[in-house]
Amino acid sequence: MKMTKTRTVLIASVCSLLCVSAFAQTNNDEVYKKAYKLKTDYKYKEAFPMFQALLKSDSNNVNYLQYGSYCYSKYGFYYAPEAEKMKHYKSAEYLAKKAIKLSETSADAHYAYAMALGRINENASSKQKIANAKLIKAEADRAVALNPKMAGAYHILGRWHRTVANFSAIEKAMINSFFGGVPPGGSFEDAIKSFMSAIAIEPRYMNHQYELAQTYYDMDKPVEAKLWAQKALEITPTNDDDIKAKKDCEELIKKLK
Repeated sequence: MKMTKTRTVLIASVCSLLCVSAFAQTNNDEVYKKAYKLKTDYKYKEAFPMFQALLKSDSNNVNYLQYGSYCYSKYGFYYAPEAEKMKHYKSAEYLAKKAIKLSETSADAHYAYAMALGRINENASSKQKIANAKLIKAEADRAVALNPKMAGAYHILGRWHRTVANFSAIEKAMINSFFGGVPPGGSFEDAIKSFMSAIAIEPRYMNHQYELAQTYYDMDKPVEAKLWAQKALEITPTNDDDIKAKKDCEELIKKLK
């Protein structure tokens, strides 16, 4: 009789644990759907804490990792205090690298990694920027190879080509001396091709057009720069990315007058 009671208790405990686990998974699925929708709607401030919670519940879920990384980069850029931005970018880098280890063929994971490195480079020394240059290019290229319709990866490639094209003579010498050169490309023409690809995929994403305008400005082509800045301003801002791009376009046009 005692043994039967013990077995009954054990079975009840196992059933209870299974029910709790099933409920937790169902809850996670619902939270993930909401978080992913917010992320795709460019609502990073709302999506970020949701992905943080999801990662605490399961730190080996590829989707939580790669989109959590993306949100760490975006949240860090727009909302984190200046002193904490790098911490967010480093977290984004860690999460993306872990996602790639779990799923090497995930275009989103490679894209998130390239984005995190790009954000880190914005506040890095010239030597660190150069050291990361090859890796950013490789990760963005891998993302495009896995998903040719990934506009964000083309955007990163566009910025990469323009950044390398704008390197000073000293920086270029450092590349050749210490890092064996950089991958093929690194020209304004390559930057234009990349931004054009991004625009073809996401024609209503203002930042692609602004970055193209900035590229023409760096090439000392004011007519083309003004044209694309004005085209970008024809788009109604609907998110933080657009709001920043609108401000950047307005400032660029002022410089062109």
